[in-house]
Amino acid sequence: MSNEYYSLHINGTDHQVQDAWIGESLLYVLRERLGLPGAKGACEQGECGSCTVYLDGQPVCSCLVMAASVTECQIATVEGLRPDGGLTDVQESFLSEGAVQCGFCTPGLVMAVHHLLDSNPSPTELEVKEAISGNICRCTGYGRIFAAVEAVVVQRGNR
Repeated sequence: MSNEYYSLHINGTDHQVQDAWIGESLLYVLRERLGLPGAKGACEQGECGSCTVYLDGQPVCSCLVMAASVTECQIATVEGLRPDGGLTDVQESFLSEGAVQCGFCTPGLVMAVHHLLDSNPSPTELEVKEAISGNICRCTGYGRIFAAVEAVVVQRGNR
């Protein structure tokens, strides 16, 4: 085993990634090397959105990002949305509105919705559709997801 490593800044903490292959995806490193299973691997082609994380505040598909290329970036995962590890209002709304079925796509959708509501606290249905257009859900049919987003908007007092 060598002493070579690189560091990633994830959810406000520096993590050392040791003995890694330079071509490992950020998704793989998060899940398999660092024990952060929130981002899910499905398509491995950037099509489904289940692996969405933030790089410097912007949502990206972590399956398309080489981990060693983002050593200077701030990375945020679904596990880091609340410092205390509790559920956010978006996550609570997904649960109460039935927007989770199998749960596989949920972390990516939650990340997409948080990003939308951070920049647009009162989105239209079309804006919600655009914001989650990179996320595929095979279970809910999206109606419950739209209801969950609307419930958060109302709860936050923006409608």
